[in-house]
Amino acid sequence: MLALEELYKIINEATEKTQWPAEPHYLYAPLKYMLDVGGKRIRPRFCLVTYNLFKDDIGPHIVNPAMAVELFHTFTLIHDDIMDNADLRRGRPTIFKKWNRNIAILSGDTMCISSYQLLSSTPREYINEVVTLFSKTAIEICEGQQLDMDFEEMNNVSMEEYVNMITLKTAVLLACAAKMGAIIGGADKELCNQIYEFGLKLGLAFQIEDDYLDCFGDEKTFGKKIGGDILNNKKSWLLTRCREEALLKGEGAKLDSLLEMEPTDEKIAIFQEFYKELGINKMAEEAIEKNYYLAMDILKEMNLTAAQKTQLQQFATSLIKRIK
Repeated sequence: MLALEELYKIINEATEKTQWPAEPHYLYAPLKYMLDVGGKRIRPRFCLVTYNLFKDDIGPHIVNPAMAVELFHTFTLIHDDIMDNADLRRGRPTIFKKWNRNIAILSGDTMCISSYQLLSSTPREYINEVVTLFSKTAIEICEGQQLDMDFEEMNNVSMEEYVNMITLKTAVLLACAAKMGAIIGGADKELCNQIYEFGLKLGLAFQIEDDYLDCFGDEKTFGKKIGGDILNNKKSWLLTRCREEALLKGEGAKLDSLLEMEPTDEKIAIFQEFYKELGINKMAEEAIEKNYYLAMDILKEMNLTAAQKTQLQQFATSLIKRIK
């Protein structure tokens, strides 16, 4: 097996080598801009990591499918930014803010289609299974996004409803990337399914951590304005848990009044203190760790060597180190 850093380097180089036609300029320039924004490339890295557990021949047959996951993820970000009316993505203007909504929609569509073009590099013996998984995941992500938008019109969202939404919107793509790598690596069906569940738990931990960092992170390292979820009254993990705690402790009216505040820095500061008073920040940290350890429990049951398990554990730990 290659070291994680070597696998990450392969993905970074593949991203840098991604080429787009020069014309039409306003179709392709935003795509180059979006990939140049950067990012952790977590999903394609995960795909390469799970493949490399079983095979060492790293080539287009696995790098291209891994990059297909990244392009699809990027497509969802382009469209999510439009729906969320977001100004920044990783510290830079979003595509629809830099250009306009129509350009962002069409560029996003092109990115989505390009992901399927890359997916066609999957070896023939695995392509049906991989395309079926990829397409199922794509639909689930759309379902998750719709639920997220539905929540904006709902007064109360239960934690069960919220976790279901982030499972669909975020966790399934991480799990898909992991399983794709295992499938193309030739792993047996049971192991591929275990790797999928492993990725699903990591995806949940990662999204809860993302919600946590939106409120309590460092803007310079997080890549976007801290408190965006608070300003938009977005039903994040923190707000969903806060609603439950506030009702239990007779603070429901206070929460309602805070939600009615004008979207200012003062609102962010007051919400941060309210979350701390109710212990929401600690609960979020505990939820992140719980899902991480659930993933580790799945890892223990996998029929892998000690070295293979160490590789997966190191990758998993790298995903949740952002609040450490």
